[in-house]
Amino acid sequence: MPAPIALTSLDDRRNRAARDAARRRISWPANLAPETVEFESQGHLLILGSELDARRAAATLIDRLPGIALLVTERSSAEDDPALEQIWQATAALPCHTAANADALRLEGYLGRFLATLALDGESVNLAQATLGRPRFDQVLDLGARPHLTLELPPPGYLAVRWGSAEADQALETLAASVGVFEAPRHVQINADLCAHQRSGLPGCTRCLETCPADALASRQGRVEAWIEVDPHRCHGAGSCASACPTGAIEYRLPHPAPLEGYLAGLLGAYGEAGGEHPVVRFVSEARRRCEAAEPAGHVLDIELEELGAAGLDHWLSALAAGAAEVRLQRDAETPPTLQQQLEAQAVQARELLSALGHRPERLAWLSIEDDGSARDALPREAALIARPRAEPAGGKRERLNATLDWLAAQGAPSGESHALPAGAPFGAIEVDTERCTLCQGCVALCPTPALSGGDDTTPRLAFREADCIQCGLCAAGCPEQAIRLAPGFLAAPERCETRVIKEEPAFACIRCGKPFATASTIASIQRKLADHPYFAGEARARLEMCEDCRVQDVWQELARDPERQLKV
Repeated sequence: MPAPIALTSLDDRRNRAARDAARRRISWPANLAPETVEFESQGHLLILGSELDARRAAATLIDRLPGIALLVTERSSAEDDPALEQIWQATAALPCHTAANADALRLEGYLGRFLATLALDGESVNLAQATLGRPRFDQVLDLGARPHLTLELPPPGYLAVRWGSAEADQALETLAASVGVFEAPRHVQINADLCAHQRSGLPGCTRCLETCPADALASRQGRVEAWIEVDPHRCHGAGSCASACPTGAIEYRLPHPAPLEGYLAGLLGAYGEAGGEHPVVRFVSEARRRCEAAEPAGHVLDIELEELGAAGLDHWLSALAAGAAEVRLQRDAETPPTLQQQLEAQAVQARELLSALGHRPERLAWLSIEDDGSARDALPREAALIARPRAEPAGGKRERLNATLDWLAAQGAPSGESHALPAGAPFGAIEVDTERCTLCQGCVALCPTPALSGGDDTTPRLAFREADCIQCGLCAAGCPEQAIRLAPGFLAAPERCETRVIKEEPAFACIRCGKPFATASTIASIQRKLADHPYFAGEARARLEMCEDCRVQDVWQELARDPERQLKV
């Protein structure tokens, strides 16, 4: 174990000065003119819950909003209220319906466009149309014991609180103020060309769909292909989709991931040049940082994010490669559980990668919600790695991550072995049954990255580069011979970045013209599958060994010799 690092108060003052100098010198990668989405709300409100609670809330808001409708979803308590008669008189004219059960109501939408459909007597009724004479509600206040929408991040305009709580008072003020036109930043963007969700109708990667706490992502099915679509009005910018996406098809915009990596490198470099020592990078949400009374110690460089999910495994490792001694991730009570689980899974993967590359996995650590600053400000256990030369991050997400891993490997002692990772990790290899593989190249056509490649007409082959494999499963799903199986893991050896040939064989030449057009194993497989097909019966079986041009010529020549066969075509 390395000797513990110790700093004096003078050292801490020097580090604080170096940190301040670095922050003045390196600009945060802010988007000064972000693309926005618009919400327009006139304030028409639907209130759910017991009738008594709904009328209490309505009585408070009735003079502040243009329209209110009530939907009773549960029984009222027997609580006495001295203002009960006044409440009933104030809200007597409001339209009120009763839902038979929770499943009778279907609610979807967002601020300014909530569609509430109620099942009544076997028919679906548009509740806004039936009560307020308009197609949509603008807002929804849910006072039920169990919220109707159970999303970790519900859509804007939907507030679920219990009557009588401090949150209820705040919710009423928010509803009254939510009238007008509002803008919010568009947090993420999608590049469909990089997406591995589906190819040729076959299912692939679903990591983003599984991690969105706002249900803002959906798989849209077209006539042939499916694609990922984000609803920007429901997106809260948690960043889990961008962190989970292995190809960079979904990118966070505030800040953009590549400039964030450049900022990390620039900040650490400027800190070192200003005399700072033993830098620790802490990723923390802006909300958590605002709640902390004390400024971190001088050697702690905070990366304040709108949401903790805006940075992921690639950024954490990039900070270590840029010269951080340790990276610390600050837990936050406000982080949605789904996002927290996804980040913890990435942290497990990152620590395994560090261990495989010969570094202490403790260089990446979580800080507890209850931390009083002692763990945050603790000195790193050992010195930082040699920082790689600063340069603008090049390439896509996977290329930048591979460059980071290569640098960490150069500074460590890679094990040379393959380290197992949990299923779903975007690292690993494939196992191919070479006896069943016919080199049809179907997997090559489906692969969304350069991980799989083929040969040419004269030398068919299947080659694989593990560094590019994201374990999307498209190759396994599309293999007609079921010869491919995913093998998640990480090979801590130079071979990971090398292209290796899995199978190769000479091309099969057409028996008539000699043109190579397939492989011997492909022809053998086709012959087995079509052995009983009447079109290839008898002498016609030889057509299976002809190229497409010669096969057509052979058919027409047979028809020319026997004109009566033309009547059967």
